[in-house]
Amino acid sequence: MQKAVLVVEDEALIRFVAVDVLEDDGYVVHEAGSVLEAVGILSSREVDVLFTDVDLPGGLTGVDLAKLVAGVYPEIGILVTSGRNHAGPDVLPAGTRFLPKPYDLGLLSSQVRELMPRGSSYRAGSSS
Repeated sequence: MQKAVLVVEDEALIRFVAVDVLEDDGYVVHEAGSVLEAVGILSSREVDVLFTDVDLPGGLTGVDLAKLVAGVYPEIGILVTSGRNHAGPDVLPAGTRFLPKPYDLGLLSSQVRELMPRGSSYRAGSSS
């Protein structure tokens, strides 16, 4: 089964580039522009790695999303990015990686690859 990445970024051009790179790497890529959209995808789709910006519209941040995912879906790898905030280990859930903007696309690819689980993918609605 193909591995899946959820890209959460409100800036369409940045999201497009990240999605394009990750699709070229062979992943199924789901897109969201806010935490609420991301939660909808997480509840209904297969996701192996979350890649989220910190600054998102709607009152919830990518850090909030990372904490939610770590608590509810601990098998999902988490990569957080920001051009303004450096979210360090004191703010992010354990095991979360941080990629500062502007990021190198090769580094994005390698970070996602390293966060991919070795076993089967998480499936929405499963109790793994």
